[in-house]
Amino acid sequence: MDGLRKCLIKEYSHLYVLNLRGNQRTSGEESRREGGKIFGSSSRAPIAITILVKDPAQTGPCELRYHDIGDYLGREEKLDRIRAFGGIEGIEWQTIIPNAEGDWINQRDPAFDNFLPLGDKGTDADQAVFSIYSLGVATNRDAWAYNMSRAALESNMRHMIRAYNADRQGYAELCAGRPKDQRLEIEGVIDTDPRRISWSHNLKMDLRRDKPLEYQAASVIQSAYRPFCKQWLYFNRRLNERVYQMPKLFPTPKHQNVVISASGIGGAKGFSSLVSDTIPNLHLHDTGQCFPLYWYEKPEGKAKTQNQMFVDRETPDADDYVRRDAITDWALETFCGHYGDGITKEDIFWYVYGILHSPEYKSRFAANLKKMLPRIPFAQDFHAFRDAGRELGNWHLNYETVPPYPLTEDKKRLVMEDDDYRVDKMRFGKKDRKPDKTVIAYNAHLVLRDIPLEAYDYVVNGKPAIEWIMERYRVTTDKGSGIENDPNTWSEKPRYIVDLVKRIVRVSVESARIVKSLPPLNEAVD
Repeated sequence: MDGLRKCLIKEYSHLYVLNLRGNQRTSGEESRREGGKIFGSSSRAPIAITILVKDPAQTGPCELRYHDIGDYLGREEKLDRIRAFGGIEGIEWQTIIPNAEGDWINQRDPAFDNFLPLGDKGTDADQAVFSIYSLGVATNRDAWAYNMSRAALESNMRHMIRAYNADRQGYAELCAGRPKDQRLEIEGVIDTDPRRISWSHNLKMDLRRDKPLEYQAASVIQSAYRPFCKQWLYFNRRLNERVYQMPKLFPTPKHQNVVISASGIGGAKGFSSLVSDTIPNLHLHDTGQCFPLYWYEKPEGKAKTQNQMFVDRETPDADDYVRRDAITDWALETFCGHYGDGITKEDIFWYVYGILHSPEYKSRFAANLKKMLPRIPFAQDFHAFRDAGRELGNWHLNYETVPPYPLTEDKKRLVMEDDDYRVDKMRFGKKDRKPDKTVIAYNAHLVLRDIPLEAYDYVVNGKPAIEWIMERYRVTTDKGSGIENDPNTWSEKPRYIVDLVKRIVRVSVESARIVKSLPPLNEAVD
């Protein structure tokens, strides 16, 4: 919207913007701060009253005036304030001077531009910390392509592939003998029953080209779907609408890697980051970008060019892949030039992860991070941020095996059977008619108590990690397809989910501790 704002300033002599808030595409504390929705339940978007004035007699720049209705106001409170204003004259306006980038409110901090770019796909790509980065996988059919149960995923995808091939064959028969420009419209031929198949643009184009599909067992892999929630994924270019660079980062399940997934440009949930050692979904973070430790190349042929003159001297692995460092040589040289020799590319990777968790960094540069990819400063204490990043990474990557936090298990049965640990939907306890977050009602047979409130200080992708577990580890049925996703099928261990809750409490407490211990940036200034 930067360009639009610049045009408005150019075209009008006076602008009045009354921000009524109400953005309910947020969650948690941010959602409560946004307050009531002006148009009731029918609206989730933030609302503003904007008055644009053209005055032919006006000389000089546009006068921009702004008023924020305020935090934590209900719908009726906002409407009462509007009535009380009575008109433009009754509003206490704030005069705003737009910056060069076209920002009005939440203006970017210019110091951010002096930091090292995390990634760049333009002409300066070789002068960034990472040589490659990627969005997560977008299947456009998550209900079909993901499932907690491997058996269910395999069955669903086999069913859908059979449906596709039947429609493909039927379409080919109806179009037999017709010139390409006279073929029938696909929409009038295919069966669009969502319980049978999930169509997308690319899949329809494959049908038009009469390209058959075959089920491939090797496409079934584990994937990071949401924070601390893995699912089985059918990872396949033909049945995932966009795979982006993920085949280079995770070419096969045998090729190990770690990626830092960070909130993408325009994210509405506040900036955060999380490492993953499996393929991330597009919304592991809000349209998050993923920065890898490695990437994998499959050299084609033996012909040498200037850019690959050393490829043939490296020995590919058993699957014909060569592993490359994603941290650039330029980044290593730059960091060593600032901090001294002895720094490795892996050190830089974990330093970046530590910086991205800094409360000061996320607060000072919140406006920048909504509009740009992260940029990395030279903090005064490199080793503190590197060590913190590495420690955070250990907790976040190993969350399924860390020691469970010693929560009190209030069991309703004297002897708990395996089925007594099944979960349908977890809920917070109640105290004085309000949610009690020290208590989670796991199911009818088990209540978890004594959850430390500081665990909720660790927030990722807009909500505490504990609340991600409560949201994702529940039985759901997709409305369109009727496909059930049952988290109890993820593991053969009956206590897996209850122990996962306790482990995420541990991860949250430790993460909050590490983040609070981070030193100030005290970044170098050119």
